[in-house]
Amino acid sequence: MQFLTDILVGVLTLYLGLATNLAMIIAPGSFTASEEPATLINESAESEGLLSSLPTSIGNLIPDILLRSAEFQAAAVIQSTETLDKPVDDPLEALVNIFCTYATADYIRTTTGTGFFVDSDGVILTNAHVAQFLLLEQTEEFGTTNCQVRAGNPAAAKYSAELLYLPPAWVQANAGILYDEVPMGTGERDYALLYVSGSIDNSPLPVSFPSLRLDADLLPTSIINDDVVAAGYPADNLLRNGPNADLIPRKANTTVSELYTFGSNYADVLSIRGSSVGAEGASGGPVVNESGDVIGVIVTRGDDIADGEGSLRAITVSHIARTMEEETGFSLEQNLSGDLSFRAQIFNEILSPFLLTLLENERPVTQ
Repeated sequence: MQFLTDILVGVLTLYLGLATNLAMIIAPGSFTASEEPATLINESAESEGLLSSLPTSIGNLIPDILLRSAEFQAAAVIQSTETLDKPVDDPLEALVNIFCTYATADYIRTTTGTGFFVDSDGVILTNAHVAQFLLLEQTEEFGTTNCQVRAGNPAAAKYSAELLYLPPAWVQANAGILYDEVPMGTGERDYALLYVSGSIDNSPLPVSFPSLRLDADLLPTSIINDDVVAAGYPADNLLRNGPNADLIPRKANTTVSELYTFGSNYADVLSIRGSSVGAEGASGGPVVNESGDVIGVIVTRGDDIADGEGSLRAITVSHIARTMEEETGFSLEQNLSGDLSFRAQIFNEILSPFLLTLLENERPVTQ
């Protein structure tokens, strides 16, 4: 038993070291292309250059762990008291900074990312590579993980949060990056939902959180060159001056340059031209259209040569909605409702052993 524990400690230590790089540095993607109408794009349209495919690390290997879990399925349909959503127009009002530390007897690691409220009950949308640290809070024997949801200008600790959803397919596909010297990714299914469970100072939580509207509709190619707003908590000041440096929220006007697909024949990724938001730590921030709706979530750096310094790529909300329903059996809207506290508890009970099993399975064989 001690031998197994030592293995998992080593694997998890390596995991956190590499995952910190992934969360702090939005790694460049390796893709190019563009898309067409707000309907299913067929192969002929793709072959004509209207839509090019990005490499997929998931393909058809979708784990059905949540579809097979009677507990998760039952928890997902439990209803809660409805609150009236009053979306805000300024993305900075809904923006949060997710700041995590992992401490052992030998060192302390930190990671920072961005998220934003998508439901007035306190649901936050962010990246999986940021939210994974909340999953690791379940494994205290390997070290102490602490994550705080911060907000304001500069960012200040406000809330504690629980993991409400993280795609099992992302966990399955990315367990292997633990052993890559430079972990990279395209952003495929790199999203997660968090649920605010309390305040840092134990004060009452707000009756309603300022949230942004999500637009899960398919994106037409006519969106290329449209004006959008990107927002986030870039960590350039933190990287220069250390973990105690202030993080300032930023938003910037920019435009959409390209649309991409992971082979779904839908727009799964959009690229935006360079702006002041395009720096480490912006992962998980929203891309908002002129109507004030979120159409994408920042996941990777873009192509600075083609789109200017600070370019970014974001997974589309339609990609999130389609893949979430595929893995859970429930729509994005349904996954944002119900008894959130109970659902978070059930989700973590199911996924924590799943993660640890993957970590062990991906461990390199030593001679």
